[in-house]
Amino acid sequence: MKSLMAIDGMAQVVELEVPELLPQHVRVKTHFTAVSPGTERLLIGSSASGDRRLGYSAVGEIIELGEGVNNYSVGDIVACYGAPYVSHSSELVVPKTLISKVPSHVPTIHASFAAHGAIAIHAIRKAHLQFGETVIIVGLGVLGQMIAKICSAAAYEVIAYEPIEARANMINGEGSIHAFSSLSKMAHFLDQMTEGHGADAVLLCTGGKHSETTAQSLDWVRKQGKIVIVGDVEPVFPREKMFGKEAAILISRAGGPGRYDPLYEKMAVDYPYGYVRWTEGRNVKEFIRLLAQNRIDITPFIKSIVDIKDAATIYDDLLKQPEELTKIIRF
Repeated sequence: MKSLMAIDGMAQVVELEVPELLPQHVRVKTHFTAVSPGTERLLIGSSASGDRRLGYSAVGEIIELGEGVNNYSVGDIVACYGAPYVSHSSELVVPKTLISKVPSHVPTIHASFAAHGAIAIHAIRKAHLQFGETVIIVGLGVLGQMIAKICSAAAYEVIAYEPIEARANMINGEGSIHAFSSLSKMAHFLDQMTEGHGADAVLLCTGGKHSETTAQSLDWVRKQGKIVIVGDVEPVFPREKMFGKEAAILISRAGGPGRYDPLYEKMAVDYPYGYVRWTEGRNVKEFIRLLAQNRIDITPFIKSIVDIKDAATIYDDLLKQPEELTKIIRF
């Protein structure tokens, strides 16, 4: 099978053996995968110490069921989330806890963003927002834009900041979203909207470890508000400001409960619904529900579709086109 790998600091398309089908897993013929530029570039940069598969969000057709898999059939179209089971590969073997059926009226290509959707939903849940509250989203890459759209669909007041003006313009005015490429204009708008109280939560979706907006987020959040670190950001905050606001600093880890737990993922043992309401798998299903009910529109994310055989150059291409959020790989 064809797979996009990080090898010696470079992205390369290689031929790999087809993975073995395991109990409680399904074999999926991949249709599309969605690229996560920031995370995948980090993997490429670290590949000098060992080869790494790239990607973790896909959609495809079930072609074989493992022992113990119920409620799915051969031919079902499913969204799939989670490395190492999901990658930019033409065939996948995925635990049943990490897939969700895609209704026939949902564009298959949209479901390839299952991972981004689950990660966005979990980040919003970590903020513990309530109806009518105000949230600031810093960084409007594909994940930040996804979070903004879902927050708007949930009827929160959404303020967003992104220094790349084209990205801010992509989403400004959609639903309840007010996006800015100027920090001073954003801060002025926030002050007017909240009558000086500040936002109920700030979600940091930036990359690059250190950002001026990390410390500034304490200026924007209300007293006893929440700051959620979603992107690759070092949690460096001035103690005096933290003390003054008594703000809660939270970290959102991937798509939700179950991530990195071998019992939940590799063994496909689900958590009890009554005790863990929103696992990573249930967050994937929730994202598909949002698509199915037209609560969010991710059509603007899809500007470029690349065949797997030509996929090795996509990361360099994205660096040259900062207004482009991601790319879709077609199999």
